Amino acid sequence: MQTIVESMEARHGVVGRVWIADRGMSSAENLAWLRQTGRRYIIGAPKAELRKFAAELATASSWREIREGIEVKLARWPDTAETAILCRSADRRTKEQAMHDKFSQRIEAALAKLAARIDGSSKRLSAAQINRQIGRILQRNQRSAARFQITLQVADCPAGVRLHVEHDQAFDDWAALSEGAYLLRTNIDDWSDEQLWRAYIQLTQAEAAFRIQKDELRVRPIWHQRADRVQAHILVCFLAFVLWKCLEMWQQRAGLGSSPRTVLEELARIQSHDVILPTTTHGEIRLRCVAQPDPPQAALLDRLALVLPKRMRTDGLDKPLALTA
Repeated sequence: MQTIVESMEARHGVVGRVWIADRGMSSAENLAWLRQTGRRYIIGAPKAELRKFAAELATASSWREIREGIEVKLARWPDTAETAILCRSADRRTKEQAMHDKFSQRIEAALAKLAARIDGSSKRLSAAQINRQIGRILQRNQRSAARFQITLQVADCPAGVRLHVEHDQAFDDWAALSEGAYLLRTNIDDWSDEQLWRAYIQLTQAEAAFRIQKDELRVRPIWHQRADRVQAHILVCFLAFVLWKCLEMWQQRAGLGSSPRTVLEELARIQSHDVILPTTTHGEIRLRCVAQPDPPQAALLDRLALVLPKRMRTDGLDKPLALTA
C-alpha cells in the first residue's frame, strides 16, 4: 500500500486526497501507517469486526436511510479514534440469507446421507475416518459450517457409532442480526454518514470497470506473463470503462436513468439478417437487412436520438451493427 500511495501522490498530488480501499487492505500495519502519516482514508473492515458492534446492530435507533434499501449508522471504533460506519443493505441481506440457506441444505443432505450409511453398515466403522468425512463436508460449505454441532456418539449397533447433529442457536441469532450488514472505518470526522458511504461506493464502480470486459463485453479472462501485455490489457479495460461511462452519461441526458446494462440488453435483441438472392448472371446478391425494432426499442432509440439503418453494407461481413446519431 505504501508504494502505491506514494507513487500516486507523486503523480497526482497530495492535497485533498482520500484513500479508499476494500477490506483486503485493512491490515493493522496499513492502517497504522496511514494514521501516522496524516493521510485520510475510508477502508472496508473484515466481517468478523462486526461483532464489536453487536449492540449497535441490535439497536433500532440512530439508523438513517440514505438510499432505498440502504441504512447507515455512525459509531466510535472501540480501540482507536476512528469513526465506524455501520451499513445495512436489503439486497445484500437477501443474498446472504440465500447463501446461508443453500449451504445449510447441502450440509444437511450430506450429513443425512452419511448417517444413513453409518446406520446401514454391517461392520464396525472407524470414527477417525467418519470425522474426516464430516470435516470435508463442512470445508466445502464453510459459510454455514458453524451452524452445525456434530458429534459421534457411541452406540450399540454394528457400526459402533451414531451421528448426532444439532443446530447452534448462536449462529442463527448472529446471522439474523448481521446478514446484510457490513462495516467501514475512517479517520475523517467532518463528513456526514451519507458522504462517507457514497465515497466508499465509488470503489465498487472502479472494480466494475475491470469486470466490464468479462460481463458486458463477454471477453474471457486472459492471463499475461509480460509486463507490456499486462499494461495493454489494463488499457483495454480502461477504454471499455470510458465507453461504458459515455453510454451512462448519454443515457442520463436522455432521462433514461443510469444503467447502461439495461440499454444494451434491450438493444441486443435487434438483429440483422442476410438475404441471399442467386442470379444467373451476377452470382449471388447479398442483402443485409436490419430487423424492425419493437415499440419499446423504438422508443428507446428515439430518446437516444439514434437512427437505425434499414440495410447495412456487406463488404465486411464481420462488421458490427452500425447506428448513426
